[in-house]
Amino acid sequence: LKSHSQNVDYMTIESESEEGYIIKIVRDKDGYNEITTDFITKELFETCLRTGYITLVENVSENIATA
Repeated sequence: LKSHSQNVDYMTIESESEEGYIIKIVRDKDGYNEITTDFITKELFETCLRTGYITLVENVSENIATA
């Protein structure tokens, strides 16, 4: 997800329907993860891809480091 901060926020598609996607959004908030689940229409998803608000990344394993 594109953001104004230097944090790396991301989302994953949890499920798909004819209308759109159930997504999980993970945002780094000063060292802890804020996790939300939401719905996005297929039309909005495609618009976000075209405009660069979201970037598709495939086959990434999630590595979380803690200090």
